Amino acid sequence: MSTISLMKKTAGVVLEKKKLTGVVARVGLVLDISGSMRTLYKNGTVQKVVERILAVASQFDDDGMLDVWVYDNEYSRLKSVSERDFQNYVNEYILNNELIHKFGRNDEPPVMEDVINKYTVEDPSKDPAFIVFINDGGCKRSIKKPVVSSSNKPLFWQFVGIGDSNFDVLENLDTMDGRFIDNANFFHIKDIEKISDEELYNKLLHEFPEWIKEAKEKSVL
Repeated sequence: MSTISLMKKTAGVVLEKKKLTGVVARVGLVLDISGSMRTLYKNGTVQKVVERILAVASQFDDDGMLDVWVYDNEYSRLKSVSERDFQNYVNEYILNNELIHKFGRNDEPPVMEDVINKYTVEDPSKDPAFIVFINDGGCKRSIKKPVVSSSNKPLFWQFVGIGDSNFDVLENLDTMDGRFIDNANFFHIKDIEKISDEELYNKLLHEFPEWIKEAKEKSVL
């Protein structure tokens, strides 16, 4: 079996365990491309992250596509990726793309507003959007506004901190007030290369089932 097939199989097992097999969701991936992420882009780590999240999208998604954004102090909405064209995606569509601003400082709210706009204004759907948001620290406190404003929308934020920087803003997501429902979760992985696919998918999908249940109860879904 190919690596992506193995990852899809693992993702399928975790979805079954979480009772998510009947759920159709759109999947988005937001990637930090600030200066401190440079090594992880150059050494292939980010490419592997794209592949691992694509395996979830292919099990979950209405069309098997993974929508992708990158951001530093600017953001870019990229070509969606599928099983047909994931190989070399990071080099071809990000690193070798001169139109993408990269390796600056980080500013999360603008890209978050674009994600919200895509899934709720441009392309609304009865299916939820599951957004995996990769950040390597120093997240702006102003992310509170887009998180709160999207709390009555069919959109769930799964933040993933990588490396050993400061994640105090993301660590306080669960105590963020003013939300219609709790629409965000965070976990931290020091070295994303060392975590198994099964453990990664278990963490990614830990709070999503509870959000779906509450979103249905409150007519968000």
